[in-house]
Amino acid sequence: MTDVQNQPDGRGIKIQRTGVTGVHLPFFVADGGTTQQVTAQIRFTVALNENLRGTHMSRLMEILTDWTQRPIVIADVEKILLDALEKLSTDFATITMAFKFFTKKKSPVSSRVSLSAVDCEFGGELRRGGRMKFTLGLSVPFTSLCPCSREISDCGAHNQRSLCRVKLTFADADKLDAVNIAQLIRLIETQGSAEVFPLLKREDEKFLTEAAYRNPKFVEDILRDVVTALRRVDNLAAFAVECENFESIHNHNAFAAHEEQLT
Repeated sequence: MTDVQNQPDGRGIKIQRTGVTGVHLPFFVADGGTTQQVTAQIRFTVALNENLRGTHMSRLMEILTDWTQRPIVIADVEKILLDALEKLSTDFATITMAFKFFTKKKSPVSSRVSLSAVDCEFGGELRRGGRMKFTLGLSVPFTSLCPCSREISDCGAHNQRSLCRVKLTFADADKLDAVNIAQLIRLIETQGSAEVFPLLKREDEKFLTEAAYRNPKFVEDILRDVVTALRRVDNLAAFAVECENFESIHNHNAFAAHEEQLT
């Protein structure tokens, strides 16, 4: 049969990224000695030489389908990209895999165990002959309590659920096996006024309400605490942080953001 994709193209334009988006597949993600099944939404692309008409989308899907059969650790993202470089005869490949990552949470007083979902994203770029540039994205929830509200009120203070979004870029691809997603989530979620839990009993609600009241933080306070914590993470080359408080007494949100290049 005629290979239409391999027909020559004379317009002289090398396409930087072409491939598949909106792909949903199950994967087994391994982290810190545990493995969980996730459903990932994927964008998988390669560069296309200027003298070729099109890329082979089916080969990208074949690569992804093969990787659904075994657990994936972060370092395996480079192997997926290497597959793309070889099977599509290209010099550049990228992938993003977005999914819900679940961590076990034990309520602070009743010790009830539940599962908390965090938005997670793997992002990888690889040029032929180079090493992968890997970025881990996390969106971690917690509680914030307003220091100003507590200071000026006779009783109580307004508090809200907050979200910290981070993009972490790692320096050395050979050290990615040491990255622990659950530990990074834990590092971030403890920077708020208090944690959030899927399952709480009355005694837990009392504990967390009082814990947040004793630990008031502006959105700027939380941002700075997250930045300070991330500076101590091994093998980070750069990070970007956004903190957003979904305000309970305003019809707008409070927001702060910061980026750093470490190496």
